[in-house]
Amino acid sequence: MSSEVRRAAQILRAGGLVAFPTETVYGLGADASSEKAVARLYAVKRRPADHPVIVHFASADDAFAWASEVPDAARTLAKQFWPGPLTLILKRSSKAKDFVTGGQPSVGLRVPSHPVARELLKAFGGAVAAPSANRFGQVSPTTAAHVREDLGKDADLVLEGGPSEVGIESTIVDLSGGSAVLLRPGAITRREIDAIVRVTGEQSAVRHSGGLERHYAPRTPARMVPAHALDREIAKGKSVAVLAFSRPDERVDFWLRMPREPRTYAQKLYAALRELDSAGCEQILVEAPPEAPEWAAVRDRLKRACEQG
Repeated sequence: MSSEVRRAAQILRAGGLVAFPTETVYGLGADASSEKAVARLYAVKRRPADHPVIVHFASADDAFAWASEVPDAARTLAKQFWPGPLTLILKRSSKAKDFVTGGQPSVGLRVPSHPVARELLKAFGGAVAAPSANRFGQVSPTTAAHVREDLGKDADLVLEGGPSEVGIESTIVDLSGGSAVLLRPGAITRREIDAIVRVTGEQSAVRHSGGLERHYAPRTPARMVPAHALDREIAKGKSVAVLAFSRPDERVDFWLRMPREPRTYAQKLYAALRELDSAGCEQILVEAPPEAPEWAAVRDRLKRACEQG
């Protein structure tokens, strides 16, 4: 075990905040059993008090101890996808307090796969509340440098772990109401979940991470436009930064070309949005990805990051 991870575990035990890499995005961790530590986490994030945080664990057994009921579907999904980019929402046990659940009777549980995250969780030996390591509603961090840019010294320690492999937040499945409801798409697709546990078309009233209409947003106003409308928008003559599949247009001040494979696109998305945001343009234009199932997670993030209308 590295000395940095040991130090990070000590900081968590003392009520401090540690930013650490996961396979999805970098998280800002606090001792999930400490109301004081979680209150500081919410304050640093500027997160609404009724917006729950996902709790991270070293193992499925540790995670399920925070649930009062663990349906067979949850165990099956955990066996298939944990450690990994899947969050399960279950009815909470007495271990999960209002200050991590947003006052709801359910709790979001995850066992990440990133080796640094796993080492930290094992060293700490408890549950770590860890939303993304940035200010609430802004573009999530996928490198340690992003965390430092966003939070400065508000995190007591930032653990290095390289660029996030997945690049977007975990898939969230709600099992607290008896059936499986997909709340947030991610690298684990609806099709993959549905192959194991039937996903219903029901709606869930559970508040969850990434559930607000406006989220993952750059500071520069961003709009998602269909490919056929991109040229028309560019022709309006505004100073624009563009995220697109096609080759750069010489009329555009700043252009990033994105891959046509959805997983690679997702991995690069947040770093690209940050780069576009720093270009000093009046507006960001994003070429809309295909409306295909494999693009669902990317489209979800872009829809929330971009202004509507």
